[in-house]
Amino acid sequence: MLTDYINKLKEDIRFQEGLTACMNCGVCTAICPAAGYFDYDPRKVCQEVQSGDDERIHSLLNSDTIWMCGQCLSCKTRCPRNNTPGYVIQALRKISQETGAFINSRLGRQQLLLKRVIGHSVLETGYCVHPKLVVPEQHPEQGPVWQWACENGDKLYHHLGSNYYKTGEGGVRLIEKETLDELRSIFDETGATRLFDQIEQASAKKAKEMRLSFSDDNDNEYCSAIMNEKM
Repeated sequence: MLTDYINKLKEDIRFQEGLTACMNCGVCTAICPAAGYFDYDPRKVCQEVQSGDDERIHSLLNSDTIWMCGQCLSCKTRCPRNNTPGYVIQALRKISQETGAFINSRLGRQQLLLKRVIGHSVLETGYCVHPKLVVPEQHPEQGPVWQWACENGDKLYHHLGSNYYKTGEGGVRLIEKETLDELRSIFDETGATRLFDQIEQASAKKAKEMRLSFSDDNDNEYCSAIMNEKM
């Protein structure tokens, strides 16, 4: 059963500001870095949404397409009618997360990993990506230099003028509990905490469907499977 997706989109301020009247010129696609690497066309996304057809929007919510955008917002700077496809993508992503549709695509399923790595990092350290969380075993692409940096973090960051995970001023400093509590309050008030819960619940359901183990950490069969899924 389809939902009234177009009216859900219209409630989102990002959609209201992101799509006024796409004339299908293709400038956004021409400037889009992601379009150079993926089978991705922001112009087509705007056309699908602008149609108001719930079936077409439903298809987008269940596809890899809305997860290919890098959110650089190059599209915003070039559109002759002041549309911002990147904002439209943000609104679509939220509905995909709320409805659980994201688990039906390969890139969508990776939302669980992003939530658990970057999302948890923000709440636990105050940083989007903290060096302590980029574990070499999980990120072999970083190479041997990163392995060395992790093993010698205290000396390295001190040499660079950082206050590495210590109280006081300086880069990568330890963020006070009061500030972290404020961050959690912001997540609660804006609905981000609720979205996090919905991502976890939908992912657990998908893991059960795939007959894979699922747990609160990333050391389980489901996380391993979505990390290694091929295009």
